[in-house]
Amino acid sequence: MRYSVSYAALAAALVTMSLAALAAASSAEEIVVTASRAPGGLTRAQLGGSVTLLQPLDLRLRQTRTVSDVLRDVPGISVSRLGGVGGQTQVRLRGSESNHTLVLIDGLEASDPFQGEFDFSALIADDVARIEVLRGQQSALYGSDAIGGVINYLTVSGTEAPGARGRIEAGSFGTTEGALRIAGADGALDYVISAGHRRTDGTPNSRFGSRDLGAENTALSGRLVYELSPNLKLRAIARYLKAEADVNDQDFAWGSPTYGYVIDSDDSSAIEQLYGLVGADLDLMEGAWSHSLTLQSMDASRDGFSGGARDSGNEGNRVKLSYVSSYRFGMEGVFHNLTGAIDWKREKFRNSGPGLSPAQALERQIENTGLVAQYDLAIGDHIGFGAAMRYDENERFRNATTYRVHASYLFESGARLHAAGGSGIKAPGFYELFGFDPDGFIGNPDLKAERSHGWEAGIEQTFLDGRVRLDATYFDTRLEDEIYTDFSNWPISTAANRDTVSKQRGVEVSAEALIGDAWRVHAAWAWLDAEEGGQEEVRRPPHIGSLNLSYVDPSDAFSATLTVRYNGETLDNNFTSTGGPRVTLPAFTLVNAGGDVRLNEGVRLFARIENLFDETYEEVYTYRAPGRAALVGLRAEF
Repeated sequence: MRYSVSYAALAAALVTMSLAALAAASSAEEIVVTASRAPGGLTRAQLGGSVTLLQPLDLRLRQTRTVSDVLRDVPGISVSRLGGVGGQTQVRLRGSESNHTLVLIDGLEASDPFQGEFDFSALIADDVARIEVLRGQQSALYGSDAIGGVINYLTVSGTEAPGARGRIEAGSFGTTEGALRIAGADGALDYVISAGHRRTDGTPNSRFGSRDLGAENTALSGRLVYELSPNLKLRAIARYLKAEADVNDQDFAWGSPTYGYVIDSDDSSAIEQLYGLVGADLDLMEGAWSHSLTLQSMDASRDGFSGGARDSGNEGNRVKLSYVSSYRFGMEGVFHNLTGAIDWKREKFRNSGPGLSPAQALERQIENTGLVAQYDLAIGDHIGFGAAMRYDENERFRNATTYRVHASYLFESGARLHAAGGSGIKAPGFYELFGFDPDGFIGNPDLKAERSHGWEAGIEQTFLDGRVRLDATYFDTRLEDEIYTDFSNWPISTAANRDTVSKQRGVEVSAEALIGDAWRVHAAWAWLDAEEGGQEEVRRPPHIGSLNLSYVDPSDAFSATLTVRYNGETLDNNFTSTGGPRVTLPAFTLVNAGGDVRLNEGVRLFARIENLFDETYEEVYTYRAPGRAALVGLRAEF
C-alpha cells in the first residue's frame, strides 16, 4: 500500500502546529559542546551557525534504536541505507558527500580509516544519550572530514542519569534487542557502563529475490571520570563494536536479464572496532584558564565473505593526541575566550584480503598536525561572535589553512539573527588512495584534497520564555576538486578529482514547542539544490521533512508519539542495462507510531509500529527497503 504526503502539506503542518503552540512555557538556555574547542562549548544564543540538539527524551519518545533513524528529523540531513537494518547507512549534511561529515562519539573520532567515513548501520542508540548536529564548514575547529558539519553523539554522565536501566524488545522479522546501562557517582568517581545487542533475521533487499538479510550487532562501552582535586580531573573512555550482516551482490554478468540489479547471493560482512581515550583536564586561576590533554586511538577491521570463505579484508588504525588551552576573561557582561589547540594524528591502513601481492598488502600511513586559534566574544545575552583559524600540515598533501567566523544578535522581542561562513577541507581516504579490488576498484595515490567554502544566514524566533522556537536558515556552499569514482575503464574503476565545481544551496526550517504540560512538537523541512557540473547530484532529495508529535501524561503514566518523515523524489545512479545513467526514485512518506505505559514504579511496557502504512520504497536504486514492522518490549529503571 502506498501512502504519501506532499512536502507542501508537511510544511503547512509544521507552521500550523508551531503557531498552535503559542500557549507554551520555557526551557533553559542550551549549551552546544561541539561549537567550540574550549571546555564548556557555547550557548545557543552565542552561536551564529546552525545547530540541532536531540535530547534523551527525544530519543526515548521516538523509541530510537539506530541513531541514523532519528537523524532523519534534523533539517539538512539526508539518509540512504542499502535495504534494511544492517545495510550500509550513509548520512549527508546539506548536500555534501557522506564522508564530509565528522562523526564524534563522546569526543572520539568514529570514522573508519578504510572508508574515510562512518557507517551508521551499527550505531545502537542509548536511551539517555544526546546528539548535537552542527551544520556548515567546521574544519577550522576539527580539520579534515568536517566540510558538511559535525555530528557528536554524547552519552550522559553517571551524575546526570544515575542508576541501572535495562531494555528488552522483540518483534517483526525475527528482531530481538536488549540494552543495559549502569551508572552513578561514588565520591570522586563518575562512571557509566553500558551494553547493547541487536539481532534480526532481516528482509529481502532484492526486487527479484527472497533471501532475508540478517544482521547482528554488539556494542560495549564504559566511561570513567575521577576528580583528583577540585581543579583536576582524569577521564577514560572505551567503546567496542562488532557487527555482522548478510549482503547481496549486484549482478554485473553482461547479458543477464538482471544486469545491474541487486540479486540474492551468499555474501556477508563483518566489522570489528575498538575505541579508547584517556585524558586530563586542569583548571587554573579559579577556572579562568583551562587545559585539556587527550590521547585517543581506534582499531578497525573489516572482512567480506562469499560462499562462506573470506574474500576481502582491510585493517585500519588511528592515534590522535590533542592539547587544548583556553583562557576566559572579561567583566560587566562582556566576556572573551581565547583558545589554542594542537592536534597530532596518525592513521594507518592495510589491505588484508587473500591473494594480494606484497605491494597490494603494504601498510600505508599518513600523519597530520593541526594548529587551531579561536576567539569567542559574548556581550550579555544579546551578542555573540566567534572566529577560528586552523593550519594543517600533512605529510602527503598540500598544507591547508581553513577559517570560520560566526555572529549572533538577540533582540528583546525574542528574534535572533545568526550568520556564519567558513572553509573546509577533506583529505582523500585510504580506500580512495590505496584500496584494491582486482575485479572492481583500484586506488589512486595522486588524488588532491577536496576544498569547500560556504556561508549561511538565518533568523530564529522564540516565544513564551523559549518554549516555542522557530528557525529559518539559508546556506550556500562551493566544493572544488571533488573526489568521485571514475568508471571510464569499466569494469575497473578508480578515484579521481573533478575539474568542475560542486554547488549546494538551500533553506532549512525547524520548529519546536512545548504545549501546556503534555504536548511536544518537533518539525523540520529542508529544500536543497545540489549540483555538480550543472547536473543534480544523486541521493540528495530536494525536499525532506519530518514531524514529531508527542503526548506525555503529566503524571508520567503513559506517553504516545507519532512520527512522519517525508523523503522527496531524488536521483540515483542506474547501473542496469535499461534506461539512462540516472533514475528518479519516487518520493515516500514513512509513518511511525509508538507509546509506553507505566506498569509499576520503574517498569514500563512499550510498543511501536514502524512504516505504519507499509510504504514500498527504495533509498538506493534497486535496494528494496523493509515493510511494516511491529515491536514490543519492557524497559526498567532503578
